[in-house]
Amino acid sequence: MAAFTLVPLTVTEGVWHGVLRPAADGAAPPEVRVTHLERPLPDVSVAPDGRGGWVLSFPLPPQVLSQGVQTILISEAASGERLGAFTIAMGDALEGDIRAEIDLLRAELDMLKRAFRRHCVETG
Repeated sequence: MAAFTLVPLTVTEGVWHGVLRPAADGAAPPEVRVTHLERPLPDVSVAPDGRGGWVLSFPLPPQVLSQGVQTILISEAASGERLGAFTIAMGDALEGDIRAEIDLLRAELDMLKRAFRRHCVETG
C-alpha cells in the first residue's frame, strides 16, 4: 500500500499544484522528487495544508514546454515510489492525437451554438 496519495489540483500561471494525502494519520511530510527526462526539477515545495496533508507545488521550467509530449514524474524521494505523473502535450505532432481532435470538435461546437443562438435571436 502506498504511503501517500497524490491528488492533482491545477496548473496556475506556470505552477503545478497538487495535494499529498498520507495513508496513515500523523505521517511525516514526504520528500518528493519531481523529474523531467530523469533530471530533477528545481523549486519543489511541500507545505502543510492544514488538514493532515501537504500541498505540493512546482514551477514548470521552460525546457518542459517543448514540441510533442513531455512527461513529468512525481515520486517519493526515499523509496522511489511513483506518486503520479503530469503530461504536457503541444505542437504539430498532436494533429492526429484524439485529445486534440476532441478539443477542436468542442471549439467548433461552441462556435455553432453561438451562431445558432444568434440566428434564433435575429429571426425570433
